[in-house]
Amino acid sequence: MKASVKEWLDFAGVDLLAAERLCIDEKLASVVCFHCQQCVEKSLKALLESKDIIPPKTHDLIRIYGMIEGQFDIEEDMLASLNGLYIDSRYPAAFGLLPHGKPAIEDAIKFFEFARELHQRISDQLKK
Repeated sequence: MKASVKEWLDFAGVDLLAAERLCIDEKLASVVCFHCQQCVEKSLKALLESKDIIPPKTHDLIRIYGMIEGQFDIEEDMLASLNGLYIDSRYPAAFGLLPHGKPAIEDAIKFFEFARELHQRISDQLKK
């Protein structure tokens, strides 16, 4: 595995660990969502890097995934939901987040499970 790929995966792993540790507090649900988005973004960028594609300087998960679509399957509805939370999770719920307002801990756990599974699948694929 190229050093740059490992670095992306390691950084993604740190975000995943942060999300996991923060899942215990309802007040931190939006922060968990932010770290889940970051984990997914960095994991996808590791996949791009492994294919010698320079990762774009964007946080847009849809755009990043579009660069490898068809080569790696993702639950696109979850990806789109998480994509919308990158900036929104950092501001009050009045600005729109999820259809029902700010993320609840149940939402955060759902996004954590998605990020964890995606990170693991990408890590496993890149270790082959």
